Amino acid sequence: MSQQINIQQIPIKSLITVGILALIFMIAQSAFVIVDAGHVGVVKRLGAVQQRHLNEGFHLKLPVIDEVIQLDIRLRKVSNDSISASKDLQTVRTEVSVQYSLNGDIAPVSFQKIGIRQVIESTLIEPAIQESVKSVTALYTAEELITQREQVKLKIQEEVEQFIEITLERKQVSAALSIANVAITDFAFSKEFNRAIELKVKAEQEALQAKNEKTRRVTQAEAGAAEKKLAAEAEAYQISIESKARADAIKREASALKGNPALIQLRMAEKWNGELPKFTSSNSIPMFDASAMMSKSTSK
Repeated sequence: MSQQINIQQIPIKSLITVGILALIFMIAQSAFVIVDAGHVGVVKRLGAVQQRHLNEGFHLKLPVIDEVIQLDIRLRKVSNDSISASKDLQTVRTEVSVQYSLNGDIAPVSFQKIGIRQVIESTLIEPAIQESVKSVTALYTAEELITQREQVKLKIQEEVEQFIEITLERKQVSAALSIANVAITDFAFSKEFNRAIELKVKAEQEALQAKNEKTRRVTQAEAGAAEKKLAAEAEAYQISIESKARADAIKREASALKGNPALIQLRMAEKWNGELPKFTSSNSIPMFDASAMMSKSTSK
């Protein structure tokens, strides 16, 4: 049979010793804190926030009296969807993400004035995104929001930073956080607007295609005309060269004939068919002396 332990049988000194050891262990456990990397510790002493923050690592604290809240000061992203209207009254759904980080040096003050990161995001950053998007998108048409995306992004970032800066100044924690980047991750419009954009793009593509086809035909026609012109110029040039050559030959032959009457007689004899010319008048003078030429050629 198992024996039941009777508490009354345990010495009172032993119970007191165990209790003291348990109390010491609890006190020892609450006498230090280890702050994780990328965090700072905010000390609350009996509910009051201390202005001194704890960097990452090992720290001693007052047992039971001090409570340490660790705040993440690393870069973090907050995304928010905002519904707004463009300048031409198109409904626009804009998804914007903001990357920010907390300033560890004044983390106790920002915790005291605003709260933990989740509170900072829900009460400061998300409203800043929504108000900034509505303010900026109202300045642009739906088409300009797409074609001037980079300009719109910079404008939204300026509005977000200004909204946060003004709010933090009112809370007297101006440098509580810093904005690293603002990005427009998506623009979405109504189905009717998207359809209109598709039709417009299609019409522009068809117009461009027709223009290119016209340009191609004009180019081909110009090329054909240029080819014909070159052929005509080449032919004219050939005719000119040949005509000039003939003219030069005639000129040289005329010059040679002019100074040599015998050569003239020879050329005429070469073209004579052997028949003497007939004259209708006795006063006519023969163009050349055929008998003389015959006798000369016989003597040779």
